[in-house]
Amino acid sequence: MTVGQEHDQAVTRAVPPARAARADTGRVRHAMGAIGRATFLAAVAGFFALPLLWLATAPFDAHPTITASFPEFTLNNFRSLLDNPYVLTSLGNSVLQAAGSAVLVVVLAALAAYALSRVRIPGRDALLYVLLLLSSVVTGTAAMVPIFELATRLNLIDTHLGVVLTLSGGLLPAAIFILKDFMDGTPTSYEESARVFGASPLQILWHIVVPVIRPGLATIAVWAVASVWGSFLTPFILLRSPEKSPGAVILYTLYTEGGSPRLDLISTFSLLYSLPVVLMYIFVSRKYGFRFHGGIKR
Repeated sequence: MTVGQEHDQAVTRAVPPARAARADTGRVRHAMGAIGRATFLAAVAGFFALPLLWLATAPFDAHPTITASFPEFTLNNFRSLLDNPYVLTSLGNSVLQAAGSAVLVVVLAALAAYALSRVRIPGRDALLYVLLLLSSVVTGTAAMVPIFELATRLNLIDTHLGVVLTLSGGLLPAAIFILKDFMDGTPTSYEESARVFGASPLQILWHIVVPVIRPGLATIAVWAVASVWGSFLTPFILLRSPEKSPGAVILYTLYTEGGSPRLDLISTFSLLYSLPVVLMYIFVSRKYGFRFHGGIKR
């Protein structure tokens, strides 16, 4: 055997250990990356889960604090909260205002989105984007002075109708923009057939289009309810009577005379106040699902 052949054999024998070392290094790096990602995701999940855990346990704690601790179980917080005469009334007011706004937004947005989707008019898309832009830029805070002046002139101060109309007006542009996408995805062949048999546009919308875009209507309804449910500024300014105030406004009153928060009452009321929206979301999600597209599946 020559010297060159011996050298080649030595190199051949040395290669497998080097490859094995590189493979081990790659596995170690992969494992470390997986551990790092898992640690990061766990930290993020804990950051968002801790407030929810506090909200679930603090109402049943005799002495709740802002620190994490094992609760001293009691139901006195619920009894003390129900002694407030405006608590249950405020929840009813929240349901009334949220449901009224959701119905108004869904009905008007469906009519407007159907018209904008089927009727070809110059500047249609530009109009939609302008409405969406104005609804995002001109927020309720910036428009509160003219809204209050308009509500005063129309005798809508201290009425549920004034709150419903004001909140619905702010939600309509985005609702129309979203529903138009659903309308564009529905086939027009069924509508043309119904039109041949003499169906009116409203009959076509109700009997043909609405059943197809029910997931979109459910999405808009849940979004409207959640937006109105957590609204504070508009009801706080437009309503004068505590008997008509929603839960978001009554929550603001659960403080001591010195301005310190009553954590026992606030946590208990927050739990009761959040349950209806969570249950509604779960029900609608199971029944219709949430997807931002329309049309018929083929």
